[in-house]
Amino acid sequence: MNECSQSGMQCVKLPISVRVEINLLLLAVTGLALVTRLYGIHFPRAVVFDEVYYGQFLSLYMKQVFFIDESGPPFGHMVLALGAYLGGFDGNFVWNRIGAEYTSNVPVWSLRVIPALAGSFCIPLAYLLVVELGYSHFSALGACMLLLMGKYLQWGKYLFDPPLILFLLHVFTVTLNNLNISFISPVSPIKGGLARITQGQPLDVALGSQVTLRTVSSKPVPCWLHSHKVNYPIRYENGRGSSHQQQVTCYPFKDVNNWWIIKDPGRHTLVVSSPPRPVRHGDIIQLLHGMTSRYLNTHDVAAPMSPHSQEVSGYIDFNVSMPAQNLWRVDIVNRESDREIWKTILSEVRLVHVNTSAVLKLSGASLPEWGFKQLEVVGDKIYKGYQQSGMWNVEEHRYGRSQEQKERELELKSPTHSDIKRNLTFMAKFLELQWKMLTVKNEESEHKYSSSPLEWITMDTNIAYWLHPSSNAQIQLIGNIVNWTIANLALVVYCLMFLTYLLRRRRKVEDIPQDSWEQLVLAGVVCVGGWAVNYLPFFLMEKTLFLYHYLPALTFKILQIPIVVEHLYIHVLKSPAQRKAFGVVILAVLCSVYVSYHNLSPLTYGQPALSSDELAALRWRESWDILLRKR
Repeated sequence: MNECSQSGMQCVKLPISVRVEINLLLLAVTGLALVTRLYGIHFPRAVVFDEVYYGQFLSLYMKQVFFIDESGPPFGHMVLALGAYLGGFDGNFVWNRIGAEYTSNVPVWSLRVIPALAGSFCIPLAYLLVVELGYSHFSALGACMLLLMGKYLQWGKYLFDPPLILFLLHVFTVTLNNLNISFISPVSPIKGGLARITQGQPLDVALGSQVTLRTVSSKPVPCWLHSHKVNYPIRYENGRGSSHQQQVTCYPFKDVNNWWIIKDPGRHTLVVSSPPRPVRHGDIIQLLHGMTSRYLNTHDVAAPMSPHSQEVSGYIDFNVSMPAQNLWRVDIVNRESDREIWKTILSEVRLVHVNTSAVLKLSGASLPEWGFKQLEVVGDKIYKGYQQSGMWNVEEHRYGRSQEQKERELELKSPTHSDIKRNLTFMAKFLELQWKMLTVKNEESEHKYSSSPLEWITMDTNIAYWLHPSSNAQIQLIGNIVNWTIANLALVVYCLMFLTYLLRRRRKVEDIPQDSWEQLVLAGVVCVGGWAVNYLPFFLMEKTLFLYHYLPALTFKILQIPIVVEHLYIHVLKSPAQRKAFGVVILAVLCSVYVSYHNLSPLTYGQPALSSDELAALRWRESWDILLRKR
């Protein structure tokens, strides 16, 4: 008795001729993908699509630094971190100067720019491998490898996949019980998770608290308010002058120079009183740097890299006409009352300078060598609305007990106390982190090419990535409108067929054989389910979204097309004349797919350069933003 029979599962053994045809088809599709992927890959010689922040995430995981990944739930990024860990990467690499020479018609664009489409195909293949071949050890392990490869190829770019819904639930429970496999995470990047990070630390920020302030924004990289015993240059390379006071920056790694003391401006004490005096929304405070005893200061001096903003410094009294301006108002943005207490981790705080009304903000610019390539912090006087770059969290927190500088330095160098009385399971921490990062609020400012999920369905949007400096040559993320329309139609037809068959089967009317019905249901689980879990959750997100977020869902909709075509041809169209006419329609559709691809290819490959009239003719929808250079 074979293994499938022993397990009680039905095994499918395809005829040799069918397997040969499938292999030939896969080879043809692979060849076509390679041709479209490699054609014109040398052009343009410029950065078109850059996702360097994934490398920054890996560095943070390797250094076991807790951070909020606002690009989405981090499962895919954790898989990348696993690969980096196994490869020996220690996180010591600066990712702020990396570019990629990528050129980008969907799905060609996704194959050229992000290998997510290939990853999305591996995932349903893993599911089908187990379902069709049975729960043998070989097929289950092979499916696990395909699942992992699929997630790895996706580079963590997309958030929701059928494995989390159908593969993990439907396969892992059975397979892992049979194989007695247990997983141990080799990477522990979050050191306890959100649910317990405040345990062992005071929750209420008080006068005298020692804190590290982390920017809410993770662009260009998560970082902490920082200072060190180095002053700004007297003059910059462009001839502008500075205050020559102590540098204040944002540093992307944990460091003792990230510690600041919350001080009462009316008192000299630097320790927490008993009982503690909590800091509330609207309070005026001073921020004293723990290791250098310099007050956080901003004034009417241009910032080094952002001259439209104010310089932020650690104040040094040079006995010149430059008085200290070191008072800051605490503005708790996510407060529920006007006298809410500043909370560790939970509160998003805007620090407003009392003298100038400037907001303490991460500009995102990197300082030159004299600033050790750290990130610039500025005072922004034209700050408007909700901007994550101007929001700060207290991440680490202790109540200061040492008034003397030497004792305080020893206190700051000691680890924060964490008396953990309860241990969360790995799964509890994992699920909480996924949810927190899924629901993180993004900046309210809109990107020019951002879009809503409803616009993706009808392809009412596009993204311009590159424009030649002297011609109309450009690279756009823009879809093949025929593919898009046929995929939408296939989804509607499938849903109508499924509901019709389901209702009639409840009335004991079987229009198609049982095995055909099961095949149709399985196709719905994989394709419709894959589309739904990769598309619908975006409606819950408060973050900036782009057309490329729809690519995984689009993949599953396109997979639905041949399933619907085959079912209509075999089970709905009965006469030879109907089938022949249907074949002509399919041929016409395929031709129109190629015509659409060919017409839009100058926007895909960036060549040849078209005239303004030719580009205007390609604007098939009024909402498409085709770039036209003014002569």
